[in-house]
Amino acid sequence: MTFGIATDIIGKIEFTFESDNEISVGGLRDLLKEQYPELGKLRSLAFAVNERYAEDDHMLTEKDVIALIPPVSGG
Repeated sequence: MTFGIATDIIGKIEFTFESDNEISVGGLRDLLKEQYPELGKLRSLAFAVNERYAEDDHMLTEKDVIALIPPVSGG
């Protein structure tokens, strides 16, 4: 799932991806930045896995639900 500007950049709220190898959150981050270079311009982009914030070394599984959470601003 994507939120805010991440949705604008990717162009959809939900998406799937496939990998032949095990992949970490950091690996997914790199893959997405390669496919969507505008994501790399964000000050920060948090990832949540199964509704919990996850660090880049967290390994993903087939059934994980991943959320991309861009920086939030406002009042």
